[in-house]
Amino acid sequence: MITRPRLHHVSIPRPPGSEAETRAFYGELLGLQEIPVAKSLQHLKLIWFSLGGVTELHTFTEEPFEDPSKRHLCLEVDDPEATREKLVAAGYAPWDTTTVPGRPRFFCHDPFKNWIEFTVIKGNYLELE
Repeated sequence: MITRPRLHHVSIPRPPGSEAETRAFYGELLGLQEIPVAKSLQHLKLIWFSLGGVTELHTFTEEPFEDPSKRHLCLEVDDPEATREKLVAAGYAPWDTTTVPGRPRFFCHDPFKNWIEFTVIKGNYLELE
């Protein structure tokens, strides 16, 4: 039996040579704190970020880089509209999708076409219609 399972990390691909672009988007634009990669994995050119608490975002290179169409991660943010404005100002094109009452959300591609959902929980969205 698994007791108290919790998400430790999410891994998403990026193309080789995209270290600067990865740090610019996730570190500078989204404000995620870069964290050290395990020494035994440093040769893999991974870039890791903290998502708060013990949860992490791991980026890895993939060659050939496959279209990550529709696979995504979801980040809960304090102010989705401010996040959207920041993304637009940086040249990204967020889009809306099916509305979830009690949980406003939108999507945006990262520089490598990974989908990121941005949301805030405002109520019991499982029971609202």
